[in-house]
Amino acid sequence: MEEAVLNLVESNLHELRVDADHLLFHVPSSALFASDGLTRQIIETLRHGACNAQDLARKLDGRFPADEIDETLRELMTLDLISDGSPAKLRADVQRVERVALNTVVLNVNTGCNLSCTYCYKEDLDKPSAGRKMNAETAEAAVDMLLAQSPDETRYSIVFFGGEPLSNLPLIKHMVAYCERRCGELGKQVEFIMTTNATLLTGEIIDYLDAHRFGLSISIDGPQAIHDRNRRTIGGLGTYATVRRKVDMLLSRYRSRPVGARVTLTHGTTDIETIWNHLFNELGFAEVGFAPVTSGDLAAFNLNAEELAEVFAKLKALGRRYLAAALEDRNIGFSNLHQLITDIHAGHKKALPCGAGLKMLAVDHAGELNLCHRFTGSALPTFGNVQTGLKQTELKDFLSQRLDRADTGCATCRIRNLCSGGCYHESYARYGDPAHPTYHYCELMRDWIDFGIEVYSRIMAANPGFIERHIKPRKAH
Repeated sequence: MEEAVLNLVESNLHELRVDADHLLFHVPSSALFASDGLTRQIIETLRHGACNAQDLARKLDGRFPADEIDETLRELMTLDLISDGSPAKLRADVQRVERVALNTVVLNVNTGCNLSCTYCYKEDLDKPSAGRKMNAETAEAAVDMLLAQSPDETRYSIVFFGGEPLSNLPLIKHMVAYCERRCGELGKQVEFIMTTNATLLTGEIIDYLDAHRFGLSISIDGPQAIHDRNRRTIGGLGTYATVRRKVDMLLSRYRSRPVGARVTLTHGTTDIETIWNHLFNELGFAEVGFAPVTSGDLAAFNLNAEELAEVFAKLKALGRRYLAAALEDRNIGFSNLHQLITDIHAGHKKALPCGAGLKMLAVDHAGELNLCHRFTGSALPTFGNVQTGLKQTELKDFLSQRLDRADTGCATCRIRNLCSGGCYHESYARYGDPAHPTYHYCELMRDWIDFGIEVYSRIMAANPGFIERHIKPRKAH
């Protein structure tokens, strides 16, 4: 019988070099391995042409012992990095979502906002006097639906969103009490999360949020000149002075959890390190995360291709500062890279880009179930209502569209299990189709993830304790 021909499965492997170290990124599992000389020789030999195991051994004869060649070859075949034509040993990519296990609801408690940020993506945003507030009946029904839909979860998250969520503080307080009581009766844990522009914070509100261990994120774009460019009142005035005063008060008395800053990067704003330095070192935020805008409704605020490339270059520059600090066992709170390293360390394999629809749904003021908070008010069909129930079939069909990578660039992309096609809303805004991969990010994302792998490997080589002290505790918050 003719011996099977061996072929290299290029789409399942990615080789990197970090100084003298050769690394192999295993795409199906998102695992990172040190690559020895024999492994590299086998890969390089098959890269120059398929051959059977006997021919491969002959080509490597004299350089490596035969038993080591045979053992390494078997390992590479088990990892589906080399194929002999037999069925793949690893589980094939899932082609359909069969189960939705929700553990998070986003309550859009008020469409009204006291600010009028020029770049705001919210399609249902209203000025304060016209804000449509969610009522207690709808909010309670949303939580009841969550508990009934996923009774086996041990921990649930309730996210308060707007507009500006603190403009409906009575509902927030009502729901905190309701959720703590309901989850307590069921022996479940519950956490509360909120993104706020900080302008409505008072000492009393801060102490209340602290007592209930809210996970807080503050929308702030950096120093005054940058922040006031877009984050303004309805009357057109800059808000930095107010936000700075409130943030100082918040960070001086909030103790239960670290507080992060969320920065929106728009056209003309690419100075990453200046923004980070102000928010981390001068104001004292625990983490700073950056969100580039490329597909907003108002084209004037979108980063152009050159600016987007500049943003990623500057994210890497800040990443090098993160690495230098990590080697000294300091965490400088750069959340974009911190999250990527968390994913790499955990070996995350994401079939879908995020938990939207799968773990999380957003509820608007009318009780409609939206894919995520970015879609409330959009033309994308909703997936049921908290009163009438979740449209399970429609939601699973929608999610399964993104799982199907056939005829897309994602099918063989080396970061397919870390990126998974990119943000649904980004795709929707740019291409009119939430299932469409965000191709305008592809090369930049591949380079960014390669950079993250390099940073991770250097940390693991020189200070692996950083992972235990700074990466793993982050997941516990």
